[in-house]
Amino acid sequence: MKDFIRAILNEESQRHDFDADVLYENSPLIRYLDIKMGAILGNTKSRRSLASIYAIYSILHFYKDTFFGKPNEYKEFGGYDYTSLFVFCRGLYGGGKLQNHALNSRVNGEFKNKVVSENGNDLIVINESKYTLHIDYLYVDSVDISKIAIKIIEKYIELLMLKDNKLIANLEELIRMDSISGKKDKISELIDEQSEARIFEIISYSILKNHYRNIKVFFGYSREELQEQYLTLYKTGRTNANDGGIDFVMRPIGRFFQVTEVNNYDKYLLDIDKVMHFPITFVIKTLKPKQAILGELDFYIDQKSGGMRVIRERYNHAIEEIITINELKAWLDALDDQSVDELLQDINRYYRLELNLPMDNG
Repeated sequence: MKDFIRAILNEESQRHDFDADVLYENSPLIRYLDIKMGAILGNTKSRRSLASIYAIYSILHFYKDTFFGKPNEYKEFGGYDYTSLFVFCRGLYGGGKLQNHALNSRVNGEFKNKVVSENGNDLIVINESKYTLHIDYLYVDSVDISKIAIKIIEKYIELLMLKDNKLIANLEELIRMDSISGKKDKISELIDEQSEARIFEIISYSILKNHYRNIKVFFGYSREELQEQYLTLYKTGRTNANDGGIDFVMRPIGRFFQVTEVNNYDKYLLDIDKVMHFPITFVIKTLKPKQAILGELDFYIDQKSGGMRVIRERYNHAIEEIITINELKAWLDALDDQSVDELLQDINRYYRLELNLPMDNG
C-alpha cells in the first residue's frame, strides 16, 4: 500500500470507526487504485495511468453529489452520460489528450486481471452510452467509500503535480547552467533503470536525435544524383500513444525505434508483429550490456519458436540494433556544447508537451 493511501485510510478510519487494513483488503476499488498509482514513487517503472484513474474519478465526481450514501436510489440509476464524463476527464491535470479507451473497456479488463477474478463483476457498468460504477465496489460493510477513493485520487494528482513541477524547475536550472560537463552529469543522472517511463523515453529521444544529427549519409537514384544528408530522428507522438510499436522514426534511411524495458521479452515480439516484422531498434531501460540482452532475446526467441527455423529467423532478422543506457550515456558524453544545449531544449519542450504545459518562451 502506498504511504499516502495508508495515511488517508488511517485518517478516515478515525472518523468512521473502521480498520484501515481491513478496509483496504475488502475494497477492490482502493486496491486497484493503489496498483495504478506507482508513478509517484521516485524509483517507479510505472506509467501514470491517468486514463484509467480519471475514468473512475469522473464517475465518482458526479456520484458523490447525487448518490452518496443512497444505495437503493443508486441501484435504479442508469448511468452518467459519456460526453459529460469525457469532458470532465479532459479538463483534469494531464487529461487534455486522453482517449476514451479506459471508459469503454480498458479498466474492466485490467480490473479483472489484477484485482478480481475473471468471474467478478465489471468495475465500470456500461449501459450503451452511459457509465457508472458497480455498487459492489462502492460499499465495504455498508460504508460508502466513494469519498475516500476521491481523496486518494486527488492526492495522487497533487503528488504528480509536485513531481512534475520539480522536474520542470530542474530542467530550467540545467538550461541556465554554464558548465557543459555539469549539464551532462545531471542529464546522465536522469537516465537509469529506475527512471519513470516517459522521462526515459523523452531523454532517450533527445540524446538519439542529437547523436544522429551529426551523422551524414548519401542518397540518390544514381551515382550522379547522390546528395549529402544528415540523419534526422522524429518522435511519433506522446509516450502513452498507441503508436503501433514505433516511438521514433529516422529519415532518410527509414529506421523504427521502440523504447521498452528488459523485463518482458514477449512484448518485444509483439512490437515486431505490430509492424509486420519490419526491423526495429530497441532502446532499452537497462544497464545490462547490449550483448547480454541480445543473448537473452535469442534464447527467448528460440524457446518461443519451438525450434522452428522460420519463426526464429523471422524475429531475429527484425532486431536491427539494441541500444541500452550504456550507449545513451556514452553518446551523451560525446556531444558538443551546442548539441547539449539543444538536447536540453528538446527535453524541456517534449516534457511540457506531455504535461500540456505552456512552453517557456523566456
